[in-house]
Order: sequence, then C-alpha cells, then structure tokens
Amino acid sequence: MEIGKVPNEVLEELVISQLSHRRPEVVQGSGVGEDCAVVDFGDALCVVSTDPITGATSDIGRLIVNVASNDIASAGAEPVAMTLTVLAPPTSTEEELREVVRQANEAARSIDVQIVGGHTEVTDVVTRMLVSATVLGRQARDRVVYTGGAAVGDALVMTKHAGIEGASILAMDRTDELARVLGQEGLETARTYADDLSVVSEGRIGGQVGVSGMHDATEGGVLGATWEMADACGHGIEVELAAIPVSDVTKAVCAHFEIDPYRLVSSGVMLITVASDRLGTLLTRLAEEGVPAAQIGWVVDGPSRVLTAAGPQPLEPPEADELYRVGA
Repeated sequence: MEIGKVPNEVLEELVISQLSHRRPEVVQGSGVGEDCAVVDFGDALCVVSTDPITGATSDIGRLIVNVASNDIASAGAEPVAMTLTVLAPPTSTEEELREVVRQANEAARSIDVQIVGGHTEVTDVVTRMLVSATVLGRQARDRVVYTGGAAVGDALVMTKHAGIEGASILAMDRTDELARVLGQEGLETARTYADDLSVVSEGRIGGQVGVSGMHDATEGGVLGATWEMADACGHGIEVELAAIPVSDVTKAVCAHFEIDPYRLVSSGVMLITVASDRLGTLLTRLAEEGVPAAQIGWVVDGPSRVLTAAGPQPLEPPEADELYRVGA
C-alpha cells in the first residue's frame, strides 16, 4: 500500500465495513469523512477523536495537540482531556523526549485542554519519534455539528489559507533548503504558520452560530476535505479554485517542491457549510475573533466540481498527501 492515509474506498472496504458491533449509547460511529465519534453519556454528549503525527519530525508535540483537538472543534465541541502516546526509537535522547512533552504541554495550555495520561515507550518498531493522541470533548445534546450536515444551497466557507500546515512542516524540516528559496524573512513567515494550526475558535463560533457542517482540512488538503464533506452529506459541492486563499510563501514552497497547495495537509483550515441566512453572521463572528475566512463554494444538487479558469473539473477524492511526495 502507498504511504499516507488509506484511500477512502479502501478504508470503507477493509476497516469501516468490518466494524459491525453497535451500542445504543453511540450516536455517531465511524464513517468516511467524519472527524469524531459521539457517545451519549446522559447529561451531555462526549465527542471523541484520535490522530497521530506521521508527516513531520520537528515540533511534533505542538502539532499533535492542535491536530487532535481540531477534530473535536469540528463537531462544535470543547476539547477537555487528552491522552498522549509517545513511541521513541532507541536512538532518541532524554532531551528529545523532554522537548516533545514540553511542546505538548505548552500547546495544551494555549487551548485549555488537559493531558490526563497516555503511554511512553522506547521501541525499535519505529525509526523516528511517533506521537498519537486521543481527545475527549463535550457538547450539549442539540449543538453537535457533523461533517455531513450540509443541505443544498448552503455556502462553503474556508478559514485561513491552504497548505498552512504543510508549509510550516517543510519550513521546520527543510530549513536550509527553504532558506535559499524563500530568504530568511519568508522562511520565518512559514515557520510562524505553526502558531495558527488550531481551529478551536472556529469550532466554537460555528457551534454558536448554528452551522450545518464543519471539517478540518488535514491530509489531502482543502480539496480533499471538500470531497470528504460532499461524500458525507450526500450532495455535490462546487468550489471556486481562485477563491481559495493561498499565501505567497506557501505558493513559493509548493512551486519549489512541485506540489499542489490545494492538496497539501492543511490543519488550521476549517471548512464550514452554513445556510445562506447565517453566512453573514458567521463571517462577522470569525472576523471579530481575528480569523480570516472566505466563501469558496456552495452545496449543489449535482456532481462535485472544481471551477477553474480552464473550466469545471471533477472534484476527485483525496489520495496520498502532497507532503509525502517531498519525503518530509
């Protein structure tokens, strides 16, 4: 199999289709494109998600906290507690382990989620530090937002800019090479993107506004996440390629490595579907919070398409993320 997230059709056939056992407390179980599971614990709903960091070698403590918590935020829920698993190869040093945990604790404090436990192990099964986290969140029974909640006519809104996580990872892991391409100022700009990888604010605002769907753009980038939202809601989504924000620095990084910014891992970007009568409120609330956002498309009763200068193109399902083409 190819490196990266398992393709959705393989995930459905080999994994999800085999998970047949059900319990009545589970409101939302596993599904292609769904970020979280939702479990009914009586007074409130518990929202659960898990993620590893496999495409980066630097700053992985901060990355894992934000990436794992973003899925909870995509349900409009508040991240509360996290368990953290760290698998270190025998070549790791105690200082490297200390730094990963320091980064994780700092990131957890910034979004007010508590690391409550986990597992730490040195093993020759891995060749570099591997971290994974499971996050528990809470949400009122009538406020949970699902990836597939969109209706025909809803607007598709995107926060921040495409490829934000991929550009930050490459700036951390390929520093010397990109310093020659971007210059020191451009390199530092790309490195600062790591400060913008949380979508907890967007999730909170989306839950308060009452949006129809949310999905954070991880592996497969903005276009991959858009396809997943369309698949989850059972409708088509038309997205205007020219409307998708991409920073000049990210464009330069992608041009250098000959990769597609629209399919580059983009944690920090939230895709939101919202009814037209709530679009203005959503954009205003995001702006008040200092979160850049733009409408990039809409939900349609028809096929999913990317509208380009050369004409409409089919919106293809996500494959291996562009980051893996670089070998970062």
